[in-house]
Amino acid sequence: MSDKKYSEQLLLLARKDILALKGMLENKEMFHDEVFGFHAQQAVEKSLKALLCLNAIEFRKTHDLSLLFNQIFENKFEIPDNLEDLQALNDFAVEYRYDLFFEEEGLNRREILEKVNDLFLFVEKKITNKV
Repeated sequence: MSDKKYSEQLLLLARKDILALKGMLENKEMFHDEVFGFHAQQAVEKSLKALLCLNAIEFRKTHDLSLLFNQIFENKFEIPDNLEDLQALNDFAVEYRYDLFFEEEGLNRREILEKVNDLFLFVEKKITNKV
């Protein structure tokens, strides 16, 4: 399978997580922050891996967004500055799947969804423009 084809598949999976986020946006009673955060983290992880794959950069099987972002920066790929803080979703990959997430204010779901979607669209554009 080509790098572009696999990138497209990863991005398709990221799109499914984003659709789940949209469905969870307003329903905080049924979908707790841990669940919302997990799908946000997954969408970011898959989007970053799609970008790495597109550029034929091998990545570890990891859920660590910091490692993936570092790998992107080490390879001199530019990502919009306002999206780097998505690394804060890291703990939702594993830690908050098994521990409760306690934060008085909760997640700003709209802001997170917007940034996750911005990253997705950024990567999608790169894939679309790749010959």
